[in-house]
Amino acid sequence: MKQISGAERRRLVENRTHDNPLEKWGCYLSERQWGTVREDYSEYGDAWNYFPFDHAKSRAYIWGEDGIAGYCDFFQNICFAPAMWNGKDPIIKERLFGLANGQGNHGEDVKELYYYLDNTPTHYYMKYLYKYPQQEFPYKDLLAKNKTRTLKEPEYEILDTGVFDDNEYFDVFIEYAKLNAEDVYICIEVVNRATVDAPFVLLPTIWIYNRWQNGTFKERPQMQLAKEGMLNIAHERMGNYYFYFPVTKEQYFAENETNTELLLNIPNKHAFPKDAINDVIVSGKNKAKLKANKKGTKFSPVYRMMLKAGESKKIYFRLSSTQVENAFTPGFEEIFSVRKKEADEFYASLIQAPEADIANIERQAYAGLLWTKQYYHYDVEWWLKTTDGITASTARRKAGRNSSWQYLKNQDIISMPDKWEYPWYAAWDLAFHTISLALVDTTFAKHQLILLMREWYMNQDGQLPAYEWDFCSVNPPVHAFAAMEVYRIDKRMHGKADINFLKRIFQKLIINFTWWVNRKDANGNSIFEGGFLGMDNIGLFNRNEPLATGLRLEQTDGTSWMGIYALNMMEIAFEIAQHDASFEDSVTKFYEHFVIIAEALNELDLWDDEDGFFYDVLNVNNEEKIPLKVRSIVGLIPLCAVSLFENSAIDNMHDFNKRMTWFENYRIRNKKYLPNEESNDNKTLLLSLVNKERLQIIIQRFLDAEEFLSEFGIRSVSRYYKENPYSISIHGEDYTIEYDPADSTSNMFGGNSNWRGPIWMPINYMFIKSLHRYGEFYGDSLLVEFPSRSGNKINLRHLARELTIRLLNIFMRNAEGNRPVYANYNWFYQKEENRSLVQFFEFFDGDTGRGLGASHQTGWTALLLNLIADFKDTIDS
Repeated sequence: MKQISGAERRRLVENRTHDNPLEKWGCYLSERQWGTVREDYSEYGDAWNYFPFDHAKSRAYIWGEDGIAGYCDFFQNICFAPAMWNGKDPIIKERLFGLANGQGNHGEDVKELYYYLDNTPTHYYMKYLYKYPQQEFPYKDLLAKNKTRTLKEPEYEILDTGVFDDNEYFDVFIEYAKLNAEDVYICIEVVNRATVDAPFVLLPTIWIYNRWQNGTFKERPQMQLAKEGMLNIAHERMGNYYFYFPVTKEQYFAENETNTELLLNIPNKHAFPKDAINDVIVSGKNKAKLKANKKGTKFSPVYRMMLKAGESKKIYFRLSSTQVENAFTPGFEEIFSVRKKEADEFYASLIQAPEADIANIERQAYAGLLWTKQYYHYDVEWWLKTTDGITASTARRKAGRNSSWQYLKNQDIISMPDKWEYPWYAAWDLAFHTISLALVDTTFAKHQLILLMREWYMNQDGQLPAYEWDFCSVNPPVHAFAAMEVYRIDKRMHGKADINFLKRIFQKLIINFTWWVNRKDANGNSIFEGGFLGMDNIGLFNRNEPLATGLRLEQTDGTSWMGIYALNMMEIAFEIAQHDASFEDSVTKFYEHFVIIAEALNELDLWDDEDGFFYDVLNVNNEEKIPLKVRSIVGLIPLCAVSLFENSAIDNMHDFNKRMTWFENYRIRNKKYLPNEESNDNKTLLLSLVNKERLQIIIQRFLDAEEFLSEFGIRSVSRYYKENPYSISIHGEDYTIEYDPADSTSNMFGGNSNWRGPIWMPINYMFIKSLHRYGEFYGDSLLVEFPSRSGNKINLRHLARELTIRLLNIFMRNAEGNRPVYANYNWFYQKEENRSLVQFFEFFDGDTGRGLGASHQTGWTALLLNLIADFKDTIDS
């Protein structure tokens, strides 16, 4: 048997043999549970106002918990997270603060500084940094200033408030190192970055998720001291656990229960509800009584310290299933060094960057990708038929949001887009996450894709759940694409083809593909609709709302996504057929379907010969077709449908080869569209939605700096519209689109994301992957000017590398030592302690590369890792 090198890899291999390959304990705690759909029991679905931030300290959650740098088991029964207080804030810092959707000029937004520094797939080593102001946290200022800002103005961020200007803040490092799967050491280091002494109060908090409120527990869990410095946690489902902590005179128990007296003017059932510890720290309320309380479901020992200027202090804790006499034996700190060394060893084989800055970017991208795993619980049927004990259920609510998804019963660890801004899975985001996750944990990546296809996720009609705000929304069908990407990575890394994985997911994808064909092709002509397709405000109007009677939008991107889907399904079936000939029929089916979609895209009015571009078309009563001549990535998506097939493999597939030959001859004889192209040596077949001639036309705009090509990647809308907005009048209403390179200037889809100019990593990833394939096929027989009109000609594989460099430059320090991603805030990241910190935003300014939207959306922005890996591979080859 081949020897597996490295402790972390050995743990991953061992976990693959388990029925559940997940680690029992990890960073599965959300960073925001308030303001979610799951906690909303209002009649009209007003989630943000029904459970606002101000309630979070005092109100027990029903569907999950949240915290800063949190740690819990995979059912979130027992939770740990640090809380802290600077002596000035009106509340202790237990959770990250941010604006609700209606409070920000660009929707919801976290207003904190925190960083995912390190993590491994088994979470045997994790490190997180939170920056806590020493001045009073500017809650009121952030709310007031953002409220007055317009859509045209940038958001007012915490670095604009002045609380970090003079280094008056603490760096709080939270570090985890597992001794074994059920025993973890925790180190919290507090560093005073100011030039003056400053007080700090640390409250490492352990609590139990309140499941007893729904009547599922026979016995209420309980925590109490077993002895000084040792907390016993007795839990019906978990058994006994022990939390070890340095002995302190100040320690408090409370209950993870709602303060009904404060919020509802109803007497409390328990003397010390969820916010009791907050109240005693901030105001001294009930101090003597609370100190006398010796049990509860929430516990915090308190450590008060005065840190001198520049001083740091470490305090250690331990959470274990084992009762020990001495939890902190001499030399126990060595476990952190051991686990950090194992993490370094694990990443050494993945990160082989020639520059230290690139290696640092990659390491933090992996960290963020792994930190955003989260326990997600949502049983729609139960949610609709029950109440939270505060608001009575109504018929309107029962027939409201997600009421057609009552069999959806999710309770899993899922990769989230961003654990604060988007603490819920999104179908197409998750598909992209798995591509990057496959680099570090192929088992988890495959599990996530299959999970989304399972019966308790997928609708019975075959639709995949979009996201909890509206499961019925339609996201681009990228899951077959992701499955093949994950499969290839897995095969390359382990030298073995997991055909069973492909077979398993292929069966479910067929159901979803059929749903698309039956529901989104209104005329049966292979021109697809689909709605907003994940790209929120990219259209002239809200593509997710019904159009006026007689109007139908024929979507270039909807049709292209289906072409990509059919081609990816053909790829999967083709790969399986090398091992199982019974799948040749499926290869044939999806090949022919792809050809028909390609014909529709190219010959049914979506291609504009005059402009040399694909556009959406508005169909008016099936009598008139109005092209919506907006040059956006909608018209570039066709570039992403390209695959290569070896003719030697086709020759070995007798039935498919025979059928394909007949099909090709038939279409040629009848002068019908055929997207096939053979290589000069007849060894390779190229299938693509865009033929060579149109590819060369489109790519001129693609690489035009005045249109799509930015210094930092490919823009989502042409820059041409900055000076020349596009307008059209439809049924007496005027619609306009212009180039908005940064935040959204419309409130469409909440206004917190913008597809009218910025750079989006997942779409750039798909463009670059396609260019690699085109380049592999055409080689130097197809050269393009980069940039357009420059006279500098390169092949398409070279172009793919150049675009990768531009995307990487968003995050790298430039000649001035600035990272474009931080834009005007580079003054803060020039500080020595902050120079290596990197955040992975949701999208990026089309002109400057500034990070926008969710600040910790490492999920799909981590695709940068795959691009770097591909870059290395093409250089090596």
